[in-house]
Amino acid sequence: MKLKNKLLFFVLMVNVYTGFSQIPVLTKNDSIIKSSWIIGVGYHFVDDSGDVFDNLLNFDSTWNAVSYPSRISVGKYFENGLGLELIGAYLKYNSGTIVDKQTLEEGSDFLSIDTRLSYDLNKIIGETGWFDPYAGVGIGYTDARNAPRGTYNAVLGFRTWFSDRIGLDFSASGKWAMNFTPETTNYKQYAAGVVYRFGSKKKLTEEGEEKVSIIEQLNQERVNDSIAFAQEQEKALKEKLAKEKEQARLAKIEAEKEQAKAEERNKIEEAIKALDKVNFNFSSASVKTESKATILKLAKILQSHPNLVIEISSHTDSRGSKDFNQKLSEKRLKATIDYLLSLDVNAERVVGKAFGEDKLLNECDDNTKCTETKHEVNRRSEFKILKH
Repeated sequence: MKLKNKLLFFVLMVNVYTGFSQIPVLTKNDSIIKSSWIIGVGYHFVDDSGDVFDNLLNFDSTWNAVSYPSRISVGKYFENGLGLELIGAYLKYNSGTIVDKQTLEEGSDFLSIDTRLSYDLNKIIGETGWFDPYAGVGIGYTDARNAPRGTYNAVLGFRTWFSDRIGLDFSASGKWAMNFTPETTNYKQYAAGVVYRFGSKKKLTEEGEEKVSIIEQLNQERVNDSIAFAQEQEKALKEKLAKEKEQARLAKIEAEKEQAKAEERNKIEEAIKALDKVNFNFSSASVKTESKATILKLAKILQSHPNLVIEISSHTDSRGSKDFNQKLSEKRLKATIDYLLSLDVNAERVVGKAFGEDKLLNECDDNTKCTETKHEVNRRSEFKILKH
């Protein structure tokens, strides 16, 4: 399974168990240096004994070195894996060491200046980010034992990095003299030192590119989800606003209806209030001629408003017994309603109540002496709206 598929599978599992998308995070391990400058300072050791493998580890008799940093290098390294380097080194051949299979009787200076074309072997074995093996070839100039010469060089080494800038460099080189003589021999050179990398440009590793692809995919999914959510919210808001608008419209219509109904009721009430009361003679339940005209007007109001329901209440004055007056008001109520129904008014639209002398309109009770005119005010039938 490729890394991308593995990461996608992991993200899907996270989605299942956590309910949300977990986006991978790029780390420094997901990028490598694709090009840079490197400068190095360190030590170098020369084996000019003439032996290939004999006495290889006999440092005292075959290796030459000094106790202070004696090698400096600077190089430019490119994205394609190639590197161009310039290297300078200095030391002393110590007396007593083996040179060309002979013991050196006195010390002499050693100086080398080399150019080198190297290749990053990670391009073949795969990038690690912290371990850089390399191989290279080059040409140089060496002056040892007062015998200057040109050299063909081959190198094998590696660098290991503690950070993007600081690392260690180890290498082994073989150098072959261009004009081979007993004085200008071949030799081996080993180096170890600290290197500093600057002017670096980075690129993503394959794993980093896979992560970026997944991040972009998941971010796009989140963007799409956000857009879809926003669209749903917008749709819901529009629906809510439309619903509220419709409710407001219906409420307005209902309010207008209620207002119209209230205005109609007011008009009916004003029309009924404008009617004269139905009056009766003393101790009589017969509807007077002038009161019949009032009932006729009431009938026309009822006919004009088919939903109108009214209450008719009949009353007496205070003269006579309470029981008599109650029965008299009932007769007056019946006479009033009967005449109204004779004018093609439905009985279901009329409610009647008789109150006797209980609801006098003035002070004319049993204890107060009043004129006939005042007593006549209480002998009446009245109208009230119950429903319209």
